[in-house]
Order: sequence, then C-alpha cells, then structure tokens
Amino acid sequence: MRYYTEEHEWVEVIDDEATIGISEYAAEQLGEISFVEFPEEDDCFNIGDRLGEIESEKTSCDIYSPISGTVCAVNEHLADAPDLINESPEDKGWICKMTDFDPADLDDLMDEEAYMEYVESLD
Repeated sequence: MRYYTEEHEWVEVIDDEATIGISEYAAEQLGEISFVEFPEEDDCFNIGDRLGEIESEKTSCDIYSPISGTVCAVNEHLADAPDLINESPEDKGWICKMTDFDPADLDDLMDEEAYMEYVESLD
C-alpha cells in the first residue's frame, strides 16, 4: 500500500523496506526535472527532515521525509536521468529507500483515496 503526505511525497512499504518518492501530481506541477539532490546511504532522518531537493525548469523544491528511518539505498539513476521522475514518478523515479522505521509513522499519512481527494481540493 502506498501512503502520501500533503507535501506530495509518497512512501510504499514492502517487507522491512520503505521506498520514498514524489507523487505524479508533484512531478506534473514541477515540469521538466533537471536535477535531483538525494540523501546519502546510512543517513538517518526524522519525519519532516529535508531529504534532498528537486530542480526543474519552473522551480526547485525540497523533498521531506514522510517517515523516520535510515537510508539504505538511493536511486543513482536519477543523477544521470533526473527526468525519470517525470516519466515514472511513482515507480522508476523513486528517490530513496529506508529501513529501521516505525510502521506507526504511516498512521499519520493519507492513503491513495484520501490523497486524490486532497489533490482535487487544490485545483
């Protein structure tokens, strides 16, 4: 199951690993993405900490951690192909993966249905 924040990050937990990225809505709002700054492996973050930054033709925005945990992998493909986020924001365009998180962190996030309602309220 995928969960979302009001800042348009998503997190999906499979087994003991959480994958984090930005939503399709966020990618569309940013336009063509030209650069992604992502965290370092083994860095620890708390909910709301700045994970990195995305720069696009329109603007730049910070990426915030939707959960607390330790980064176990980053999507190195984004260094050479940041537009993967535009092409596949909720699949191949993931930002990082975390371990050592508390599943209870997900309780404060929106499920997909609630997030879609939230996005519709923004228009």
